[in-house]
Amino acid sequence: MSENNESVFPEPPLAGDETATLLGSLERQRATLAWKCGGLGAAGLRATIGTSTVSLGGLLKHLACVEDTHFARLLLARKPGAPWDAVDWDADPDWEWRTAAEDTPEQLTALWRGAVERSRAVVAEALADGGPGHIGRYTTSSGESPSLRRVLIDMIEEYARHIGHADLIRESVDGLVGEDPPR
Repeated sequence: MSENNESVFPEPPLAGDETATLLGSLERQRATLAWKCGGLGAAGLRATIGTSTVSLGGLLKHLACVEDTHFARLLLARKPGAPWDAVDWDADPDWEWRTAAEDTPEQLTALWRGAVERSRAVVAEALADGGPGHIGRYTTSSGESPSLRRVLIDMIEEYARHIGHADLIRESVDGLVGEDPPR
């Protein structure tokens, strides 16, 4: 931390309201993933540990997919756009993981960053239409629809789970460890 105790890394407020806390937590998760994947070339983004096929590039592409499909589908009942709409998910359910090795670091980063920006726009739209309690347009087979609150919590959990993978992979690539960049 800097001398004035202000973090340069996104932090949720210590005593913020529900919206600021949820969005702050999600932004911290996103920033951590960006840091763990940052500064690596193609070989670093393709590295795996042991018999796992999970790579940092695969994590970027997977989380881009989740960002692009989760918010828009659950909150707005929108179908995903490119490249997700051209994938035969039944025939190739691990497409984003498998094809990440074919993409350059710049392509992977741009795909993920673009998806994050689109998600931020969807969340802003939902917040303006009811705050965290906004009910999404997607309806389950049992007739339920998720709130924005639930969708944000699910996304925070998705990132947190995968940042654990990113921690291990990045350490194996170049020894980078920690929860956030040095201040």
